[in-house]
Amino acid sequence: MPTSILSSGCFATRVLILTPADFGVLTFLVSVLVVAVIFRRIVSLVIIACVFIICCGSIYILKVCKEGKRGEVEEKIKPSGLADEEKDSTVEIPALPMRFSYEELRTATRHFEEKLGSGGFGSVFKGTLEDGTLVAVKRLEKLSQNMKEFLAEVRTIGSIHHFNLVKLIGYCKDKSYRLLVYEFVANGSLDKWIFYQDRNNCLKWQIRKNIAIDIAKGLAYLHEECYKKIIHLDIKPQNILLDENFNAKVSDFGLSKLMDRDKSQVVTTMRGTPGYMAPEWRLSKITEKVDVYSFGIVLLEIICRRRNFDGRSETSSHLLRLLQSKSKNNKLLHIVRNFDEDMKNNAEEVERMIKIAAWCLQDDHTRRPCMSTLVNVLEGVMEVDSNMISFNFKNALADHHVLHINDDPSPSPLDFVLSNPR
Repeated sequence: MPTSILSSGCFATRVLILTPADFGVLTFLVSVLVVAVIFRRIVSLVIIACVFIICCGSIYILKVCKEGKRGEVEEKIKPSGLADEEKDSTVEIPALPMRFSYEELRTATRHFEEKLGSGGFGSVFKGTLEDGTLVAVKRLEKLSQNMKEFLAEVRTIGSIHHFNLVKLIGYCKDKSYRLLVYEFVANGSLDKWIFYQDRNNCLKWQIRKNIAIDIAKGLAYLHEECYKKIIHLDIKPQNILLDENFNAKVSDFGLSKLMDRDKSQVVTTMRGTPGYMAPEWRLSKITEKVDVYSFGIVLLEIICRRRNFDGRSETSSHLLRLLQSKSKNNKLLHIVRNFDEDMKNNAEEVERMIKIAAWCLQDDHTRRPCMSTLVNVLEGVMEVDSNMISFNFKNALADHHVLHINDDPSPSPLDFVLSNPR
């Protein structure tokens, strides 16, 4: 590599002169350095990519093996012929009541021989379990729920325990069959004891009063003592059962709705039985006060021993309209059918109970009492707040014409009612 010396005065400077060969060497060295840096980065990236691929592959292999084993277990459990939706629900779920097979319940009911009654979603049959326990088996026929919703309903009903609620003993979900097994209640439904005048053992006033208190206690438990509020939505005499001592038990939760305690109302599809449905159903935004309204109708029917709407006679009558009319003349007791000696001896208490029923039937749901208050009032612990009672049932009577109750004395639930969507 040649050099030259430049001189100026007393100073001399050495100048480095690069030849073409020198440029070639320097270019090669720089290229080698760049390649080394790039190669190092590439090696690092390759190592990282390899580790990532190995991890993903391991996870995938483990997942495939686990799904394979699960599939083998489910195939052993699943009976043939089930729909896909039902196959996914055949594995036992904890916290459910006793599970029966369809054959067990068919044997218990002697091939569904003795029919106790029927409703909008199925028929109820008397049965005897192997241990001799008498049961009422409800065979669901109009199914709108999928299996998960059915099991959720069973879990909810099975988790509530109160003397004034019918106990759910077990259930069946065998292929397309769905059945509910309840305790057997000896004296049947309330309507058979208050509407039929030719019955030999007509219920005395004190028994009817106790029945009303029992119903109120059962509903108070559902509304105020459960983890979530349970709104029954179909309170009527046909769904009130009486045991051998005439203790009342609320039954049939097929239309019930759960509501979180931090919510003041819930939006749901209209459901229930005409004649027992609160006016606010027109808006589809409801609270537990719809049950209070239905209870008011039932209480009136218990007191008066007549239906809210009786289309069987030539002159059809509407109990609310009759109550509204008699209240103007302060003749509330005139709405009672067969005002016998027993009723005369308790006339003051009977009139007080009619006023309690009217309190439950206020058009404005905020003016209706809660069920725990009703229990206290019915038991005489609290007095009726007369300022809260109006006998102007304008909205309720208007809704009666909209719903158009026919001549059937025991109307079934409305066609657009679904069985307990949650």
